[in-house]
Amino acid sequence: MLLGNRALLADSSVRLSEEAETWASAREEEGKTTLFLASQSAVLGVIAVADTLKESSRETIHRLRALGLDVWMITGDNEKTASAIGRELGIANILAKVLPHEKSENIKGLQGGGLKVAMVGDGINDAPALTQADLGIAIGTGTDIAIESAGITLISGDPTGIFEAISISRRTLNNIRQNLFWASIYNLILIPVAAGALWPLGGILLNPILAGIAMAFSSVSVVLNSLRLKRSSF
Repeated sequence: MLLGNRALLADSSVRLSEEAETWASAREEEGKTTLFLASQSAVLGVIAVADTLKESSRETIHRLRALGLDVWMITGDNEKTASAIGRELGIANILAKVLPHEKSENIKGLQGGGLKVAMVGDGINDAPALTQADLGIAIGTGTDIAIESAGITLISGDPTGIFEAISISRRTLNNIRQNLFWASIYNLILIPVAAGALWPLGGILLNPILAGIAMAFSSVSVVLNSLRLKRSSF
């Protein structure tokens, strides 16, 4: 007895009947994955299974696009099933019929095209791809090996966390740049004054008390600017 996908039937030279093909194609158009039960000579039945999409999935895809990101789906499902799910989620870039060991190769291919790739996964088969990606994001409800292979682990299984992680990372990096800019401006202006650069212009020196206050203000301003991240809304 055989139980598997179309490739298994083809490898075993089992002919798919017209009735089974029609029923399976209809289920695949609905976004379901079909499994075929067969003997060595004929198909005995077809089983259709499907994952339930999370309610926030479509909204997450939309918000990721708003950040200027291209969203791809890599799946082992056939083209019909993958396209149906892609239409439901609004994903146009789809890599279907990808075997587990080929996922990391597909990531390499995207990177070879000059793209920075973030991979989201939760299964054992996703671990090599999570490692290969520039940024691996694991779902906290997934397998331990996926979590260990990723750079970021989302505690919940809500895909909204993907958007929030990328958004707050960008805000944090932008915040660091702001802090470095203002710290540099502060030092460029006040260090020469403290060293006596204005002395020839009228004996102007920076009072040590004022210098201490200015230094404290600089530190406080950096901290306050960083604390703005706590009030960031996504």
